[in-house]
Amino acid sequence: MKASKAKTVYVCQSCGTQSPRWMGKCPDCGQWNTMVEERVEKPREIGSAKRHDGAEPLLLGDIKAGEEDRFVTKIGELDRVLGGGIVPGSVVLVGGDPGIGKSTLVLQMLRQVSELRGKALYVSGEESPSQIKMRAQRLGVKAENLYVLAETSLDEILRAADELQPQAIVVDSVQTVYTSELPSAPGSVGQVREVSGRLMLHAKRTGIPTFLIGHVTKDGAIAGPRVLEHIVDTVLYFEGDRGHAFRILRAVKNRFGSTNEIGVFEMKESGLAEVANPSEMFLAERPKDATGSVVVSSLEGSRPILAELQALVASSKLAMPRRTCIGVDYNRVSLLIAVLEKRVGMHLMGMDVFVNVVGGLKIDEPAVDLGVIAAVASSFREKPIPPDMVVMGEVGLAGEVRAISQAEARLKDAAKLGFTRCILPAVNVEKIEKSAALKKMELLGVRTVEEAMERLF
Repeated sequence: MKASKAKTVYVCQSCGTQSPRWMGKCPDCGQWNTMVEERVEKPREIGSAKRHDGAEPLLLGDIKAGEEDRFVTKIGELDRVLGGGIVPGSVVLVGGDPGIGKSTLVLQMLRQVSELRGKALYVSGEESPSQIKMRAQRLGVKAENLYVLAETSLDEILRAADELQPQAIVVDSVQTVYTSELPSAPGSVGQVREVSGRLMLHAKRTGIPTFLIGHVTKDGAIAGPRVLEHIVDTVLYFEGDRGHAFRILRAVKNRFGSTNEIGVFEMKESGLAEVANPSEMFLAERPKDATGSVVVSSLEGSRPILAELQALVASSKLAMPRRTCIGVDYNRVSLLIAVLEKRVGMHLMGMDVFVNVVGGLKIDEPAVDLGVIAAVASSFREKPIPPDMVVMGEVGLAGEVRAISQAEARLKDAAKLGFTRCILPAVNVEKIEKSAALKKMELLGVRTVEEAMERLF
């Protein structure tokens, strides 16, 4: 006998109004496109002496931590972003633009899991097994314990997972999977929420780590309901430009580690290759004795990364000169240009100013403020910055140069790449104890932007 489908209603996400059918506009609050399909659960009996799940409150000191630690994938950049490896029973959501390399990354990860731990399951709702085989051959994946399932039914996916008992599961992508308990089409808000919720419960029940690949919208956010990011344990964004060879894996949520870490990969014909020293890659093609070019140090989690920051100042014929920024915050650059005009006396009102972080890297740290000012001033004065110099420091509206965090780690990374001079806040210079790694580096401490201009030029 065929089981009856679960009863569903449409609930407004703004005011909670329920309707038996979908409506574009909520009749109560008037909001558009807020009616979402939800399954109606039969309420439990209240006041019954019998408990259904037997859950009891536990004293925190009496709770035993899990004995099984996270396991590494031997892909160092991925393990770094995950917080040291994969946690058993965790649910990881991976998002990114189409063609950025999400499927390539998880397939390489499953190869490592299958070789180190045992069986691994790759569920694809967008590609056939033969297409996955072609990609695996290109990547050199020859794992004996790697299983492929081309399926979009959630019930069949869970049944296969229970029979196979893999060490890790990848669902590519969560927007293509559907459950028969909801009549809506795959990819709808109700389907994505129900599918991700049941996959999360399965991962917690069995202890199998599950990776969900998610589509992104035009704005760059993961498609589907916002609750999808709340359900999972970790959210990873795969960033990069198709015009550049490298990709950046960034954690925006991680219950088992830091959200400040990034992983850097380089896209090659044989797949994604780890970049152990991103600074060296970002500075590989830096021009010598070019005006408007400066090397800055940005801290991504616990990793200092040196990058080239370029500025171009040119006279403008427009009534409102252009301010174009790529890789740095537009409002921050406008603020720093105002500091140059007010505190240093540079007349930039009739100038177009273009600022770019070479290599497609995005920096949102205030420690590069002094680097932006140095690059703009170098282009304006037509005087190059010495190629062996690194500039770092936060700049305030009064023109003061403020201290930055972990200055010693940044300097050691710069010294490894052959830089011998550094302009940084004077407060940091007073606190740094010169070690053997910094013995040959000349530290030039500055307290104001004017003093930094004197040191530079």
